[in-house]
Amino acid sequence: MATKITGSLIDEQPLKKKVKLSARKNDEEIPLSKLKIKLKNKEPQVQKIKKENLKDERPLNKLLQHSEKTPDGETETKIESNENSLNIKSEGDSEESYKWWEEGIQDGVKKWDTLQHNGVLFPPPYEPLPSNVKLIYDGVPVTLPLDAEEVAGFFGVMINTDHAKNPVFQKNFFADFQKVLKKSGGVVEPKDTKITVFKKCDFSKIFEYYESKREERKQMSRADKKKIKDEKDKLEEPYKYCILDGRKEQVGNFRVEPPSLFRGRGQHPKTGCLKTRVFPEDIILNLGPGSPVPEPPSGHQWGEIRRDNTVQWLAMWKENIFNSVKYVRFAANSSLKGISDYKKFEKARELKIHIDAIRDDYKKKLYSKVMFERQIAVATYLIDVFALRAGGEKGDDEADTVGCCSLRYEHIELSEPNNVTFDFLGKDSIRYYQKVEVDKQVFKSLKLFKKSPKKKGDQLFDRLDPSILNKHLQGYMPGLTAKVFRTYNASKTMQDQIDAMDIKAEEPVQEKLLKYNAANREVAILCNHQKSVSKNHETSMQKANDKIQELLWQKIRLKKCLLQLKPDLKKIDKKFFAEIDDFKKEKELEVIEKIYERDIVKYKRKFTSENEKRKEKSEALLPDEDLKEWLESAEKSRADLIKEVETGADFSEEFMKKSGDEEKIRAKIKKFEERIQVAFIQLKDRDDNSQVSLGTSKINYIDPRLSVMFSKKFGVPIERLFTKTLRDKFTWAIESADETWRF
Repeated sequence: MATKITGSLIDEQPLKKKVKLSARKNDEEIPLSKLKIKLKNKEPQVQKIKKENLKDERPLNKLLQHSEKTPDGETETKIESNENSLNIKSEGDSEESYKWWEEGIQDGVKKWDTLQHNGVLFPPPYEPLPSNVKLIYDGVPVTLPLDAEEVAGFFGVMINTDHAKNPVFQKNFFADFQKVLKKSGGVVEPKDTKITVFKKCDFSKIFEYYESKREERKQMSRADKKKIKDEKDKLEEPYKYCILDGRKEQVGNFRVEPPSLFRGRGQHPKTGCLKTRVFPEDIILNLGPGSPVPEPPSGHQWGEIRRDNTVQWLAMWKENIFNSVKYVRFAANSSLKGISDYKKFEKARELKIHIDAIRDDYKKKLYSKVMFERQIAVATYLIDVFALRAGGEKGDDEADTVGCCSLRYEHIELSEPNNVTFDFLGKDSIRYYQKVEVDKQVFKSLKLFKKSPKKKGDQLFDRLDPSILNKHLQGYMPGLTAKVFRTYNASKTMQDQIDAMDIKAEEPVQEKLLKYNAANREVAILCNHQKSVSKNHETSMQKANDKIQELLWQKIRLKKCLLQLKPDLKKIDKKFFAEIDDFKKEKELEVIEKIYERDIVKYKRKFTSENEKRKEKSEALLPDEDLKEWLESAEKSRADLIKEVETGADFSEEFMKKSGDEEKIRAKIKKFEERIQVAFIQLKDRDDNSQVSLGTSKINYIDPRLSVMFSKKFGVPIERLFTKTLRDKFTWAIESADETWRF
């Protein structure tokens, strides 16, 4: 009988018996060479295709589409090019209708039975620069071969960015640019020109050209933008979906990344290196047995065709900078990805059955006289308590990022009695800087690990590496890794935070969201999910402050209106009207000016937008006099408000009539107070989250059923917690968890 997802982990059987995980890694992030070796003996799954069968004269992205009515009235989208093309019905067979979580989780090496798709979408070919736009070298315009010109353009388009000003970025770019230039035959004109000094290169003409193109795109009409979007959608349509076991499922990243310059995060040593163009010959496609092979672009052929139903990718290739494998996988909302996510979180839930025994064991080993056991114990402690990643060795050409096993002498500082300061670059070159208090025996062990003759540069855990550590962890529980610890501790932390919340039903939703985000922030801090403060953060905060000031001003105007209606009220309730005097005249004038500036922008946009709509419908355009009239009305409103503030004159009869009687005015004041409270909450939330990335923890480490439970328990619409994309991704969680669910 198939196992169904239940609302609670508690059952007669332990979880590991209910959900039996395959020994095979779900991620399949394996070097390409190993993948080939593993599949050599699987003849039924690997089908070699003769080269002549892979060639075709037409690009894959030239597939034609049209819709027809089937005999039963159902619309069918057909993708035509030859007998190898996919027919995808648009109704009745979508992934949303397949509720795999109600059917139970099927484990095993085989992931699917049939798989058919249209391959990958390649980026467009390089479009050469106009003949008058050239790289200037040592004051002289030079004509470059197209391959080198393209690479020069990658740098030229971004010369105003911080990346392009980075000396490491410049050095790496120039080295790769010279290689491409040499390979393509050198400078075309003037002949015998040698480009050898980066500082003699002037990319300004290239930058100006791409800026002008960008400006042209910005100035395009709504109709032209829509036309381009429609063409893009039509081009992408054949690649968006595949047929998996007879069901229509969405494909994830079906686009092959275009060539560009690698940017990286933090102080990455390879920033600026050239990411070369990927060709069909570099790509391995994975298809179901007997499924037709998509046509490669004209003049090309696929690198290899696989028929391997033990993996969850549709295509893969190696990128040149790190020699790592890139995969085209199923979309986040697909059934296979959903099953993978479910298994990941269930594996983390399983850890709570073993966690006490694991902690007892590593606490005992902290006192071991065997150095290996002591190091294992400390590493497990750090992974458990501080959610450190396992880490691994890095090459000289990789960013100096470390995890637990690769911590070096200089990455920790010890202060008596038991304080430790961690300072190192973690994943994606994000700095991990924490001052923490540790177990006293852990502190003693760390002192031992740093004992002379160890010095700067030496490994702290010199008996360990990630593979040894993970093998040890799996002795506690099958499938246990450092990442399972992170997922468990992240979800457990979120569960504890939700349990501790004091939320009343009548509280505004925004206030409940603030508490949810605060809980999420605790998890993000635990997992070191940091981000740099965005460049527009200050502007965003200023806009939020301006909004609050305007709401306060509008509320105060209503209170003045109330006094004009009943002057004696001020004597009765001095406290209620006190803020009228607190809001200074200068502040009022400042608010009025900002409202005026906003109205000017609003009317100009409205005028342009309305005329674009009329143009599309071939209707008469609005005359310029209309815009002039709108702008004059904004000017008059500004002048009237300034006069009102400067003279202290009474409000007009029209304004008083619009405001209503005392009861209506007080009701409006109350609404403004609620809006101001919400605006303050949003401002605080935005500022608190400026350096913490909440998305990573919410999507990857916190069991989504906890967010669903929070939503249902406290009456917060799930739309406020999950975007449409996340709601699609976590449909299984939304439909299977209720307000009583527990991690």
